[in-house]
Amino acid sequence: MSSRINRLFVRRTTLRTTSCAPWAAAILATIAVLALASKAQTGSTPASAHKHAAADPAPSAPVKTIGNRNAPITMEVFSDYQCPSCGNFYETTLRAMIPDYVASGKVYLVHHDFPLQMHNYSGQAARWANAAAMIGQFQDVDAALFDNQAKWTADGDLEKYVAGAISPANFKRVQAILKGCTGPAPTSKVDRSLPQAEAGCPVDPYIIQDIVLGTQIPVQATPTFVIHYKGQSYPASSGIITWPILKQFFDTLLSQ
Repeated sequence: MSSRINRLFVRRTTLRTTSCAPWAAAILATIAVLALASKAQTGSTPASAHKHAAADPAPSAPVKTIGNRNAPITMEVFSDYQCPSCGNFYETTLRAMIPDYVASGKVYLVHHDFPLQMHNYSGQAARWANAAAMIGQFQDVDAALFDNQAKWTADGDLEKYVAGAISPANFKRVQAILKGCTGPAPTSKVDRSLPQAEAGCPVDPYIIQDIVLGTQIPVQATPTFVIHYKGQSYPASSGIITWPILKQFFDTLLSQ
C-alpha cells in the first residue's frame, strides 16, 4: 500500500517564509510512509477551542475551527489569505473536504494565520477573519476571503467582501471589534523576529500567537499543514494536495 500511495505524490518543495509554496508542490509521501509504518512522532494536542455559536453575546477569543473537536483526525493549516497557493489549497482541497470529512465528523479543521511580510494585505485580512471568528462567523468570512482573493488583493478592499459574507448586524459587530486597528497589521518576519501588536487592536495578539506557533513548527512555506491522529503528530508538509489524494491518506489512517 505504501508504494501505491507514494506514486500519487510528486515532489517536496521547501521554501523560505518569504514566499508561498507553489500549488504543484503537494506532497505527503513522507507522512504516508510514516503513517503506514506506525512511526509517527508524538505531538501535543492542538490548543484550538471548539466552535462557538454565531450568537455570542460579546466578542471572545477567536475560534477559527470547523467541525467536531473530538473527530479522530485533526488537521491544522497555517495559511496566508493573500498567498495564491493558499487560495488554491482552499479551493481545490479544503472546500471539498469541509462538507465531506469535516461535516461527517472524521476531520477537525483548525486554521492558523501566518501572514507573510511580503504581502501588503495579508495581515489586514487576518484581522478581519479573527474579528469574524470572535463572533462565530469565521467559516463564512474565511471562505469569502479565499473566494475573492484575486479581487481584493488588487487594491486591499477587503471590507466589501466581508460585508457580503455575513449579516449587516454581524458586520457592524466586526467593524466595532476592529475600530482600534488602524496601524499596520502583524505579519511573520523574514528574520523570525516577533511582530508587535497594535495597542487597542484586540485581534492582533491572536494573530501573533499563530505566527509564534508556526515559527516553532517551523512553517517554511504557506500553506503548511500538520495532521494529528490518535495522539500522534505527523511531520508538517507544505504545498497543495488534491482532496482525492488527501482523502486516501485519511482513509489509510482511519483503517489502522
